[in-house]
Amino acid sequence: MYEKFYGLSSKPFQLKPDARFFYGSKGHKRAMSYLEYGISQGEGFIVITGEIGAGKTTLMRNLFLELVTENIVAAQIVNTHVGSEDILRLVAGAFGIEYENLSKATLLRRIEEFLIQIDRQGKRALLVVDEAQNLTPRALEELRMLSNFQTADKCLLQTFLLGQPEFRQVMLSPDMQQLYQRIIASYHLGPLDVVETKSYIEHRLNTVGWKNSPEINQDAYEAIHEYTGGIPRKINSFCDRMLLMGFLDEILIFGEAEIKKVIQDIQQESEVPLTTPIINTAIAIDNLGDNYSYSSLVDERLTRMEKALISVIGAVKKIVPVTKMNNAQD
Repeated sequence: MYEKFYGLSSKPFQLKPDARFFYGSKGHKRAMSYLEYGISQGEGFIVITGEIGAGKTTLMRNLFLELVTENIVAAQIVNTHVGSEDILRLVAGAFGIEYENLSKATLLRRIEEFLIQIDRQGKRALLVVDEAQNLTPRALEELRMLSNFQTADKCLLQTFLLGQPEFRQVMLSPDMQQLYQRIIASYHLGPLDVVETKSYIEHRLNTVGWKNSPEINQDAYEAIHEYTGGIPRKINSFCDRMLLMGFLDEILIFGEAEIKKVIQDIQQESEVPLTTPIINTAIAIDNLGDNYSYSSLVDERLTRMEKALISVIGAVKKIVPVTKMNNAQD
């Protein structure tokens, strides 16, 4: 919607992970070094943690682009709300191994046979488990047991565990000591600082042909960092909204005032939802006292709806030219 207005080739702040937009902050470069070290070792577990939206998945996809793919057979698991036997089925499915209606013993034998075959081909097997904080202790134990598959001189499977910060506490629990002892590297991916937030935004804009339109002032960068906490996904979501507002209001320079306006709009949308039950609305009105009436509450909601509708109409008018039609005469 706003790409043409700002002369951009595509959306710079999409939420889905895209290795084209990978930004190597100090933390991301360090995390990448740990992953590369783990690949070189060819054994054990590598653990990378970070807040939601910190860039763990993008980091992993960037690593896959750098791998010599003909020598590494990689598989990824993203759905981790499963039990111990289901995790084995997910592992098998990720590597393309048949798993339907198999007993656990048969399933383990099939996985081991696959790993041995990969090794005989001169290749290595790499398993990446995302959202590892959702795994049960028994599911984690099953993953640990898979690391026991080995030849006389090497492990047949290496595993990367990606999770949110609370996963580090899971790793340190007494029940996880056997797994913890097999972790050869661990790193926590923190948020971007103010300077990195600015570089991150400019990097994504430059990737799609940004020519300093819109112009973004230093005060704006600092306000964006304060609001998003330096979390890449939050930055993406906010900047996408910022450019949309800039398109609707034809803004070519963003300063602190414009950023505050975007924040205000987002905060207004997160207020009392339009679907609030009438009984809750009545309670809310009682709590507000005699100076606030039901009609004023309705008026406020209608005003917000009207503003939202005007914004949508404005966007449509910018995209679809208005054609004046004359009434046909017989």
